[in-house]
Amino acid sequence: MPGKILCVAEKNSISKAVAEHLSGGHYNTANTRNQYIKNYTFTFDFGAAWGNCEVVMTAVSGHLTEAKFDNEYEGDWEYPPPESLFNAPVRIKVDQEKQAIADNIKQHARGARALFIWTDCDREGEHIGGEVRTEALKGNQQLVVKRARFSNIERAHVLQAARNPIDLDDRQVSAVATRIELDLRIGYIFTRYLTINLRPLGGIMATNETGDRRVISYGSCQFPTLGFVVDRYFRVRNFVPETFWSIKVTHSRDEIDVVFNWKRVRLFDRAVVVILFERCIAAKIAKVTKVQEKPTSKWKPLPLTTVELQKMASRFLQMNSSEAMAVAEGLYNRGYISYPRTETDRFDKGINLRALVEKQVPDNRWGRYAQGLINGGFNTPRQGRNDDKAHPPIHPVAWVDPNQLNAEEKRIYEFITRRFLACCSEDAKGHASDVEIEYGGETFGAHGVVVLERNYLDVYPYENWNNSTTLPKFTLGETFEPTEALMTEGHTTAPGYLTEPDLLALMDANGIGTDATMAEHIKMIKTRSYVYTRPKGGRGGNNNPPARGGRGGRAARGGRGGGRGGRGGAAAPAGGGGGVEEFIPSTLGVALVDGYDRMGFEISLSKPFLRKEMELRMKDICEGRKTREEVLRESLRQYKQVFEQSRERLDVLKASCRRYVLNNGGAVP
Repeated sequence: MPGKILCVAEKNSISKAVAEHLSGGHYNTANTRNQYIKNYTFTFDFGAAWGNCEVVMTAVSGHLTEAKFDNEYEGDWEYPPPESLFNAPVRIKVDQEKQAIADNIKQHARGARALFIWTDCDREGEHIGGEVRTEALKGNQQLVVKRARFSNIERAHVLQAARNPIDLDDRQVSAVATRIELDLRIGYIFTRYLTINLRPLGGIMATNETGDRRVISYGSCQFPTLGFVVDRYFRVRNFVPETFWSIKVTHSRDEIDVVFNWKRVRLFDRAVVVILFERCIAAKIAKVTKVQEKPTSKWKPLPLTTVELQKMASRFLQMNSSEAMAVAEGLYNRGYISYPRTETDRFDKGINLRALVEKQVPDNRWGRYAQGLINGGFNTPRQGRNDDKAHPPIHPVAWVDPNQLNAEEKRIYEFITRRFLACCSEDAKGHASDVEIEYGGETFGAHGVVVLERNYLDVYPYENWNNSTTLPKFTLGETFEPTEALMTEGHTTAPGYLTEPDLLALMDANGIGTDATMAEHIKMIKTRSYVYTRPKGGRGGNNNPPARGGRGGRAARGGRGGGRGGRGGAAAPAGGGGGVEEFIPSTLGVALVDGYDRMGFEISLSKPFLRKEMELRMKDICEGRKTREEVLRESLRQYKQVFEQSRERLDVLKASCRRYVLNNGGAVP
């Protein structure tokens, strides 16, 4: 039976793009009471189940509702006291600024046969869909509610989604509602508690840099993120270099100087190394104990996830994670790339990857490479271990003339496209040679690689693989007198301060935030003046806290780092690693983390364990193992315990603030 179907997207740009595809470009546009939201009307044949229907396509602007406490809790921060918010009622109301949008949905739900939700297919989008459903049912309780499952706004994909709607996932709706309530309660409680107890210390604890009363903000993702930065800061500042010794053997053959590296690498006892070195010198003769030559490969990258995009943008594209996601969202809204918030690093077998490669043939930078893939060079992408069951890996869905993009959009689109083409290519191929010798009872080894086929590296300049020294011929069992043997001395080096790729990796590994929110948490600790950034390797800054004892030494050796032309064309200038910034905590950031760490509790607010448990419980809700009520009860019980312990040791937190913030970093008097 024909009728009217109300379609609601998460933002107006998606609404317009979907209307364009479903209507074939023939739609009418009407204004609403919100200047950013339009109603698009047209007819569309939804297929056998729904038939040819009138359609009103409209949108929301993110979340429709907000969670709030009653007015009696909103005024005075000291009364009712912060701990009363553990049990205070939470009301869900339409945001006053979104009331016109909610009214528009209710109005057009009247007389509609069904509601099709077109919000983003992730947890947050599912919850927004739940909000839309609630408002629509106020206007028409008989509505059938469905949602379109889509991951990009390419025409064929949109048509497929429109004709195959699914049910809204109420478990995901419930999980997000739970997280919103927990974040509200925990954020309000600890922010108020910290602010009313630390402001009386005076000075910059009472007023911020602009002269306003300081608010010491707490967030259950924000504090562990700050904790990572502070922890690395102290590892760097307290690092004590240690001297080590090693043995290096060199042999010249066929005009090639072959360096054999010690299998022990290095030892920290000079006397022991001297004895071992003297044994080598006394032996004089080395014997070849292993000769191995074999093919080797450098694996092409995995399909692109959100976290990997953010890390690579920071490392190579001169953008921080927040900027990169904003640009990627814009490209998605314009129909050039798939949905940019995904944890999936494996392509579904149903996606026509060759067709997507073929769309890139017109490009004058990588078009010839794409054509080569179409002509027989195509290889199935690697399969990662992660699949969020909502979105495919990030990939281009349409070719775009670079003249239609600004500089930032060009860099992000180029990276995503080159990554996708690299995924559809062959691994780089090479030939590896390994020779091991025994010299004075010690084992030494030499390694050489010759790159034979660059393959994916021709289109993916963000990784490199070069020839190393070509090894001359050695024969198993032969003996020779090395040209030179040296005992060398070196020193351990401190790890670097955290860069944004490092921080994102730590957050991802510890379950702090989601692929959709990590960039926001990093941005927040900068906005709150808990950290600042500077170019990697830079010096300076007038807010450096002093070192504290108890960390460093040998256990802190080794830092994080590393990462993964031609016929693929040269990449757009991006400054290499020159755009990478490192994070330095402010004195206030250090004081807060140090104070909670020194309280000596098993669970510290600056550590990731509480938030990680909360995120795992959200997953339990999504998979039906726990209810919203169970998760609220368990999580609030844990945070209430930490709150009570914090009150008992408040003097420790105040002492850290005096030491690092008010006493210019000096020792507590």
